[in-house]
Amino acid sequence: MSSAQQPKARRERPMDERFLQGRHFLKSNWHFVTDIKSDQSLGLPPPPQELPPEADDSLVPLPSVEHLFEGGASLHALLRNRKSRRNFRISALALEELSYLLWACEGVRENKGKFSFRTAPSGGARHPLDLYVFARRVAGIKPGLYRYLPVEHILVLEREGDDSESLDRALMGQLQNASCVFFWAAVPYRSEWRYGKAADKLVALDAGHSCQNLYLACEALGFGTCAIGKYEQTELDGYLGLDGEDMFAMYAAIVGKPAEKE
Repeated sequence: MSSAQQPKARRERPMDERFLQGRHFLKSNWHFVTDIKSDQSLGLPPPPQELPPEADDSLVPLPSVEHLFEGGASLHALLRNRKSRRNFRISALALEELSYLLWACEGVRENKGKFSFRTAPSGGARHPLDLYVFARRVAGIKPGLYRYLPVEHILVLEREGDDSESLDRALMGQLQNASCVFFWAAVPYRSEWRYGKAADKLVALDAGHSCQNLYLACEALGFGTCAIGKYEQTELDGYLGLDGEDMFAMYAAIVGKPAEKE
């Protein structure tokens, strides 16, 4: 193909500064690691892996995932069939199934105390994301918003009740008939402690790693999921009870059992 026939790789008109800033974010920023001292290099203690529950919090122990759903489809089949699915039938998930999906996203394989190795990779094993789930229809637990504690493999009830309408507004009309919704909330300081200004890109990459695990786990169980990057930031932060600065909503995914006709 001649150069005259090749599609354009750049815009013809002058680029808006916001596009330039966005592209700069996508590039390597590793010089920040050596140019700016991190809190780790200054000898400050690391932040905890997770925010522990309060004494009066309602906790939901999750079924162990060991020996669950073994002997399923091959990885090749899961990758070949994986796709975003938005159309679900009104149906409940079993608690064992929700347990498996949460573990697939952020489950702990080996806990080292101050850090852990998990099912999804993370820069420096910092895991700067908290995983929340809105359980709309999950057998065995009350409808409500829960926070996943991966080290203990339990759920903390953040708020009881089905507030689907307010959530649908925050998700800009994308809730559909989802049985549950997963949310990744950024906790940037977990990565900033080690990598300083270079942490921001790593946080974004980690969200993608975790969400892809959700896609594959849903495919393995015969569920559907669709990642959501379009939402009202302030409304979703408020829905999750986040301050919007030290913790904020970053990613979401609806989950359910696919309708017969997608």
